[in-house]
Amino acid sequence: MHDQRLKDIVPFVASVESGSFAAAAKRLHVTGSAVSKSVTRLEARLGSRLLERTTRSLSLTDAGSAYYQTCLRIMEELAEAEAVLAAQRTIPSGRLRIAVPSTYGRLCVMPLLLPFSQQHPDVALTLTFSDRFIDLFDEGIDVAVRIGGSPDLPASLGSRHMGRERMVFCAAPGYLDAAGRPAGEQALFEHKAIVYERADGSAKPWLFTTRDGHPHWRSVAHRMSLGDVDAQLQAVCAGLGVAQMPSWLVQDALARGELEIILPQQQPDGLPLTLIWPRRKQLLPKVDALLTALSALTIR
Repeated sequence: MHDQRLKDIVPFVASVESGSFAAAAKRLHVTGSAVSKSVTRLEARLGSRLLERTTRSLSLTDAGSAYYQTCLRIMEELAEAEAVLAAQRTIPSGRLRIAVPSTYGRLCVMPLLLPFSQQHPDVALTLTFSDRFIDLFDEGIDVAVRIGGSPDLPASLGSRHMGRERMVFCAAPGYLDAAGRPAGEQALFEHKAIVYERADGSAKPWLFTTRDGHPHWRSVAHRMSLGDVDAQLQAVCAGLGVAQMPSWLVQDALARGELEIILPQQQPDGLPLTLIWPRRKQLLPKVDALLTALSALTIR
């Protein structure tokens, strides 16, 4: 958009809002002739009459009404952009609404948000813990952490890919002492499986990586199917069988010796981790500070 377009928009909007070229000229501190010429120049460039003139008033044509609404939107967006940039000069403050996956949010996001909150005492946090798909605009979310594939994002959303889950097979040492430690993929299927139950009620198959690096899924006969990853972790730690779970979920249990990794050569990539936010909010100090803090997130 070249400068002349913006210059002509302002007199046009002022003329509509003031009701006459003379009133618009007074508002803009220019001559009435300058306003009239600007609007005429705009109409000539657009090839459409925007205003009906009489000796006493102006009125919008149908084309002018549509163009006026567009001009208002452009001017509002420019004003908002300037306000956002001006806000950058202030410290982070205000309400910040964040949506995170339930378990990952508790285990991995909260440890970053606690020091963030201490560092920015003027920021008030509201967290939504949910594994459902959340529409940021409908629910007023400033930043969302998502695990899993997202649909094609509109241009109004910004995003940052943070990596992918690493899936590991594991079981309690006591279970493996009794049932034996599988030496290969096929032997794994002889064990009692504890699988994750998806939202549609189906059991999530196990994911493997072939020798040439391609992923492939295999259904497994299972002892237990659970629709909650915390419950799945509890069952495996209790020695009820073998499960494939993301490393971020089991890392603490592994460190405590409650779980043991099986087939360490089989650790395929799982779902992606993504940060998503409305682009128009990115320059707000509170959002920019949060995105910086969450850049430390890891899914591996």
